[in-house]
Amino acid sequence: MAVKVRYIPLNKPFLGPEESKAAVEALESGDLGGDGVIGRAVEETLEGSFAVKHVLLTTSCTHAMEMAMMSLGLGPGDEVIMPSFTFVSTATAVVRQGAKPVFAEIDERSFNLDPGSVAERITTRTKAIMPVHYAGQACDMQAIMSLAEDHGLHVVEDAAHGVGARYGGQYLGTIGDMGCYSFHITKNLTCGEGGALVTNDDELARHCEIIREKGTNRSQFLRGEVDKYTWVDIGSSYVLSDLLAAVLLVQVKKMDEIIEKRRGVWQRYQEGLRELENSGKVILPRLDPKAESSWHIYALRTAGETNDRLIASLRQKGVGAAFHFVPLHLSPYGRDHLGCRPGDLPVTERVSSSLVRLPIYPALAPEEQDYVIQALYEAHDEE
Repeated sequence: MAVKVRYIPLNKPFLGPEESKAAVEALESGDLGGDGVIGRAVEETLEGSFAVKHVLLTTSCTHAMEMAMMSLGLGPGDEVIMPSFTFVSTATAVVRQGAKPVFAEIDERSFNLDPGSVAERITTRTKAIMPVHYAGQACDMQAIMSLAEDHGLHVVEDAAHGVGARYGGQYLGTIGDMGCYSFHITKNLTCGEGGALVTNDDELARHCEIIREKGTNRSQFLRGEVDKYTWVDIGSSYVLSDLLAAVLLVQVKKMDEIIEKRRGVWQRYQEGLRELENSGKVILPRLDPKAESSWHIYALRTAGETNDRLIASLRQKGVGAAFHFVPLHLSPYGRDHLGCRPGDLPVTERVSSSLVRLPIYPALAPEEQDYVIQALYEAHDEE
């Protein structure tokens, strides 16, 4: 009789009866629109927790980044430096403004934006830098902020992976001019689909608030600052429903618990796979001592080969392992519209082709994690 292979998914949201109760209560209230009582409660909770002046909930992190780029007034001829090793939204937020994403190298150990590579790409056309905090570990924000100050550039943090993570004691997303968070189903805190823009800049917050409300001053109207609202600028519809905010409010209150549980899983992998690294089979991730991770991803690298065979072997054993970003400079759009070519960013290409993500989520039981670790050792024994 065939042995049933267990399946351990890459991710599983940390949801309980509290989220269901909150959603039902929101439904029963009948007040499901955006920028309502529940949404503002989430924003105020995050403002207090992260010591940031303004939090604006959005329908996605993608929309938060689009708002940020709109608020900076980007247009044709402008450039924004970012990694190629990121989700497409980082770049499309720039392209939608008619501006150009300029791809810089990443650090081979942290998978984060390399400040030296950024410095080489700054020109008179550069308007901003978009560091991406991969896996919830901070980029070298000290170096990036120094570059931005020296050249008069804005910094917009793509902190989709980094909600609750810190650098030098400061929460990611609150270090640059603006930061963008994700509450997608795959993220540490989730309401299915959602995001947020955070900033300490009053003028940028005011502009983003207008953009978020279809280009109107409706938010000012709701606060009683004007007696009616109207069209005042270019905008779109980026306001998160209070139904989703109700789920998110519960998740935000669980943030410390979620991060701590993920930390335990991450560290168990790190210890359990040490022998595999010592034998030269894999390269384990490294932590910056100045950074406090959100432990969003556990990603190791294969040594001396691409990741295809290892991922296939793990999946055959019931482990939901996965690759990650196909570098944007290798994409059809990058080639056809931005003039990018293979070989432009060798470190990025090397990392992408060798990176393997392992299942990591708060409810991952120790025995399930041990199964994943054992599957990795078995996969290398099969070589």
